[in-house]
Amino acid sequence: MRAVLDRELVRRRLTDEVGALRKQAPLTVALAYPSPYGAAMSSLGFQRIYRSIMEADGMACERVFLDDAAERDLSTQGRPVTYESLRGIDEYPIVAFSVAYEIELAGLVAMLDAANVPALREERDARHPFVLGGGPLTFSNPLPLGAFCDAIVMGEAEELVVQVLRTIDDTPDRDARLEALARIPHVFVPSIHGGILPEVAKVPSELLPAWAAIRTPHAVLSDMFLVETERGCSRSCKYCVMRRSTNGGMRLVPMETILGLVPADAKRVGLVGAAVSDHPRIAQIVSTLAAQGREVGLSSMRPDRLNDEFVPALKKAGTRTLTTAMDGPSERLRDMLERRARPKHLERCADLARKHGMDRLKLYLMIGLPSETDADIDECVAFVTELSKIAPIALGIAPFCAKRNTPLDGEPFAGVDVVHDRLDRLKRGLRGRVEVRSTSAKWAWVEYVLAQGAEAEGRALCEAARAGGTFAAFKRAFEKLETQRPDRPRRALAIARV
Repeated sequence: MRAVLDRELVRRRLTDEVGALRKQAPLTVALAYPSPYGAAMSSLGFQRIYRSIMEADGMACERVFLDDAAERDLSTQGRPVTYESLRGIDEYPIVAFSVAYEIELAGLVAMLDAANVPALREERDARHPFVLGGGPLTFSNPLPLGAFCDAIVMGEAEELVVQVLRTIDDTPDRDARLEALARIPHVFVPSIHGGILPEVAKVPSELLPAWAAIRTPHAVLSDMFLVETERGCSRSCKYCVMRRSTNGGMRLVPMETILGLVPADAKRVGLVGAAVSDHPRIAQIVSTLAAQGREVGLSSMRPDRLNDEFVPALKKAGTRTLTTAMDGPSERLRDMLERRARPKHLERCADLARKHGMDRLKLYLMIGLPSETDADIDECVAFVTELSKIAPIALGIAPFCAKRNTPLDGEPFAGVDVVHDRLDRLKRGLRGRVEVRSTSAKWAWVEYVLAQGAEAEGRALCEAARAGGTFAAFKRAFEKLETQRPDRPRRALAIARV
């Protein structure tokens, strides 16, 4: 049953926001996020695009989100309306979706369906809103998104989005509009470009950093002021889309700029980036914020950067769990991934966690990596057992999912059964000593198929979303797709082991 909009909830959320921009303009677009409000308002990318549009002459945006309940059951998605005016997205000339990762595409379909806007791009005409796409997904593989979007802004969009919106607004004829957009660098128009993707956009360094206009207690990162410390990364991890070869590597933001942007009344500050702990003055930044009485959160910390200056600063800034990445279960696999995390670094992290009174050391790692065997898992058990003698340890496990535009692009998914077996082996070996939690192997497989797929996978996702968005629905839709194209090689292990 579709949900009825809780207007009181919307009113309460708007009332509790700090920093929201109010504006009326000749062109007003619906800025959509295909996950719930709490996730959207913790997305620095979404907030940056919001600010770009609201600061541009002659245009404004109103925000719309996936219903909270629809994250668990897509069939409950009610008619999506913007928070600012409670108008349906079908009433706007442009609906601009920011998409962070592959499975959010199901939320996009649910929102368009609930608005009676055809989800597939070729089913829309001049009577319907223009559907524009963008977001972090464009750095990897936006081809499945192309099934739904008339055009997609590739890469860093804070500058480009205003030009694109003006072009759409100034060109009323639909075909002429698509042709005009296709001529703009870094804009992907699926009906014209087919499967050939343009390069991702890169904004001038002078436009950095991104920072969030709105703080709210209803965000996942409650009441945090979000600001970039750097953009990109200087490292070469083989699995990562944001490695040093992406968009020119890491661009640092000066410490003084970061600190100068933090509002005087912000009690919580989130430092955001692909490699926050690699900022050469990160310990000073955290120490300064902590001395001002602020709580500080970081989006990424590398084990080789944690030391006796940085960790005490984190503790003073409210960190209770020291969190970093182990990445692979064995030294051999970490070498394969080109990770700098060595046993000595991880041992040092455990020492630092104990020395500075952290509750625990939390390590993230992947299993189901290429060439992985039980011996790699056994090495992990032995090593983490030794770490647990130094400090309490928790493991956060994610099944490996190969992404486009990385050196591991095209590597097969290990298989749901393989991942489950390895995870069981790990849990048995560490039972009673280490807390082990894992994301779903089944949904990692869905992510994998989309990450390696094209527009056809997007259309299969559309079918799965309309069938309820369950794993079984995705499995049926993807298996059906494979049988419809027998001339195309099956993805090794992708379906056979699900």
